[in-house]
Amino acid sequence: MVKRIVANIKTEDSSKADLFYQDILELDVLMDHGWIKTLGTNEESKIQISFAVQGGNDTEVPDLSIEVDNIEEIYHKMIMSGFEIVYDMTDEDWGVRRFFVKDPFGKIVNILEHQ
Repeated sequence: MVKRIVANIKTEDSSKADLFYQDILELDVLMDHGWIKTLGTNEESKIQISFAVQGGNDTEVPDLSIEVDNIEEIYHKMIMSGFEIVYDMTDEDWGVRRFFVKDPFGKIVNILEHQ
């Protein structure tokens, strides 16, 4: 039985994650060995992995999807911090409000909130 799935992003400087993932998305440092830093929460969540030919409404497939409960606040913090919004805030037909943003590593992140 699978207990956990972890996304790994290659980088030479893990501190580039601090503003995006710690300050804005409010993830905690769960582990830091210098060569690897893991951010997250102690919340229980479903284990999921998605495979897609497109990201919905003919968008590109995002590298990560992160569900939040305060999407408006996150959206404004991303803009104020200068992160590139690559798909603007949209209420989708399948019941989510979302936007895509480039993280400091060039990954496309789908930030979403179920409506």
